[in-house]
Amino acid sequence: MFLMEKFEELPIVGIVRNMKANDFERILPLYIQAGFSTIEVTMNTVGAEAMIKKAKSDFGNSIHIGAGTVCNMNDLQKALEVGADFIVTPIVNKDVIEKCVSSNIPIFPGAFSPTEIYTAWSLGASMVKVFPISQLGPAYIQSIKAPFPQIKLMPTGGVGLEDIKSYKEAGASAFGIGSPMFPSSLIKTLNEKDIFNYFKSFREKWEQC
Repeated sequence: MFLMEKFEELPIVGIVRNMKANDFERILPLYIQAGFSTIEVTMNTVGAEAMIKKAKSDFGNSIHIGAGTVCNMNDLQKALEVGADFIVTPIVNKDVIEKCVSSNIPIFPGAFSPTEIYTAWSLGASMVKVFPISQLGPAYIQSIKAPFPQIKLMPTGGVGLEDIKSYKEAGASAFGIGSPMFPSSLIKTLNEKDIFNYFKSFREKWEQC
């Protein structure tokens, strides 16, 4: 079960894309030990369904494990069959959003324009993923929050460690962080201490905010 209160204590969604299953199994305990409660595996990652299913079996009581890059109802069905705790999309798909809402599954749809953002929220989004934010930066979040202060925004796609503070000050409620959270060069080192300390640096950056 997804607990929003738990997520909001450290509102960062680590995005796992194109990571090997054995690397995911190795880093997930370190990610949890660093204090994170939420991670997603994108459905276009090879073996994504098996990765989500095993992670749920091994660590389901310790962390929310969701499915990302859910673009259609077929993707959604596969994600739900393996027990995904929440769903993240790169687009506004009305059918996917409404199915998640009716099934009481947290949904974080991706949107870009003010119209898309408002539409996603009106359909029942738990939070709206503003994607790709790298093209616009924190000022865009601040601009969106001016007419829509009630909408919870999760900038994604270009958010790194040093960006957390500026996005938080602009009004972001959460952050989706992919490659900056899981740099392949670090994951391949097999140095668990360095990987743990790197994950912890993100938690500490949030706490400083």
